[in-house]
Amino acid sequence: MALPTPKHVAAFSRSEEWTLERVARLSVQEIKQLRENAERLNNATVVAVCSEALRASTPRRAPRAAGTGTRRRTKARQLIARARAFEARGVWLQDQASWSGLRKSDGAVVMALWADAIESADGGCRCLLWAPNVEGSRPWSENPAGKERLEHCKRAIELGRAEGLLVYGESSPDHLPEERANSVHGVDAETVIVFEVEKRGTEFWAKWGRKAAS
Repeated sequence: MALPTPKHVAAFSRSEEWTLERVARLSVQEIKQLRENAERLNNATVVAVCSEALRASTPRRAPRAAGTGTRRRTKARQLIARARAFEARGVWLQDQASWSGLRKSDGAVVMALWADAIESADGGCRCLLWAPNVEGSRPWSENPAGKERLEHCKRAIELGRAEGLLVYGESSPDHLPEERANSVHGVDAETVIVFEVEKRGTEFWAKWGRKAAS
């Protein structure tokens, strides 16, 4: 089977040819090539379908002792430090604690997203980016990094899009991952998500992967 070309990816939104069922029948290398083509064309729907197919192709293992399974899942990905992942996208963070930044070359917003915080919604995906600190529920929102994230959410709405880097680790039950996690394994060096930022009340959400209405 020939690898999908950029022309084929561009046709996805019109013909809806690349369904999850069909993409799942491709080899892992072909799915990765399709996703790369979709990323170049900023086709978030195809990127989401490919990412879901790749996740589904990963063999499931029986539960293991605490910590063992996490280490095995980490080895399956190429994980790098957060600052290094941002630099690979042309962003130099203002502070070591920052979880978002602006690319100097074009002013694009790039944010780090905690992978386990991503939810399925409306046929796509979403992730809470920022919410106010109500009765001490989210003190990180009032920290410098949290305030920076808020400004970048507003900027992303103006631009119409942002880029997301997936952070993997083990969260703490008492803190947001952005503030403090039990452990941070690193950022997936091979995945970049293109998403829109939507304001819902006082909250800001990243949304991607939903098919456009016909």
